[in-house]
Amino acid sequence: MSTYGNFSAPIGSRRAPALRTVGTRERRSHLTAPRVPTVGIDIGGTKVMAGVVDADGNILEKVRTETPDKSKSPKVVEDTIVELVLDLSDRHDVHAVGIGAAGWVDAERNRVLFAPHLSWRNEPLRDRLSGRLSVPVLVDNDANTAAWAEWRFGAGRGEDHLVMITLGTGIGGAILEDGQVKRGKYGVAGEFGHMQVVPGGHRCPCGNRGCWEQYSSGNALVREAKELAAADSPVAYGIIEHVKGQIGDISGPMITELAREGDAMCIELLQDIGQWLGVGIANLAAALDPSCFVIGGGVSAADELLIAPARDAFKRQLTGRGYRPEARIVRAQLGPEAGMVGAADLARLVARRFRRAKRRRVERYERFERFTDAARRTRDTA
Repeated sequence: MSTYGNFSAPIGSRRAPALRTVGTRERRSHLTAPRVPTVGIDIGGTKVMAGVVDADGNILEKVRTETPDKSKSPKVVEDTIVELVLDLSDRHDVHAVGIGAAGWVDAERNRVLFAPHLSWRNEPLRDRLSGRLSVPVLVDNDANTAAWAEWRFGAGRGEDHLVMITLGTGIGGAILEDGQVKRGKYGVAGEFGHMQVVPGGHRCPCGNRGCWEQYSSGNALVREAKELAAADSPVAYGIIEHVKGQIGDISGPMITELAREGDAMCIELLQDIGQWLGVGIANLAAALDPSCFVIGGGVSAADELLIAPARDAFKRQLTGRGYRPEARIVRAQLGPEAGMVGAADLARLVARRFRRAKRRRVERYERFERFTDAARRTRDTA
């Protein structure tokens, strides 16, 4: 992996835009999309990752940088995206750009309505970027792009009805049916983390109480561990010793690591998170009835320490249990690159427009060359 971090050169001096074109409709099927390389970009609160991805989901090159400190200005993040794309374009023939944004994206996949970790508020990201790049741009929610990648290349291959749940700081999600991402009327479907599972429960940053992500997420895992450590609970002595008494240093990956090493408290905490995960999945099964749930996000690194108790709770809570088929619950396969790969693959659905426009420009140029050659020969023989 290469790292790109020099943004000192003015954007305009790097490369002039060659084409302003972007579509609001995607091709009906990925099977008809051109097999050309595209760039996928995953934007989060701490990093921006971009990669060139081929038609089989292989990452040809990946670059990454931190999200700019001045991310309160939308243009600063947009400048970063443009620089990463131009850098990759110097070495690859890029035909489209797909962006997975950690936020709500409207149904037209143009505006980021709200991003919790960035200052995008009703930001027309697609139009702004397509005006600065030479290829079509597609924007979608990062959970949607991750789910698309898992359906195309990962744990969800072959599934007609798939629900993805991303466990990170909070809970995100996406719904795929018959090869289509279900975005809802306003584009914000899949915000599963804010289903209420405990009336009057823990306060959520969204403003409500008892949201699912307050009981099954990275934040919930760390909160419970810190509370036990702060209370000097005997069961927390292992993790207190591990952080040398610095309770603020406790993190989700640390809890997973200690659980793998056999720490009883960390194993129990992951079981608790997993059980709440299973409860929420049972609710989603009652509403959506998918054939498969794919569990992704950073917390899914705990693998069976998390997913096994989730399966158990799911079987206990599923409505009509024993009289209906049960959906599979599997861990995502593509890891942290899923959002980037999915964004690139979705962008391939609109790449055909760029190829046609490029071909028309070439044909016009060739006709002009033939005309000038004929005129020159006529003049020379006169």
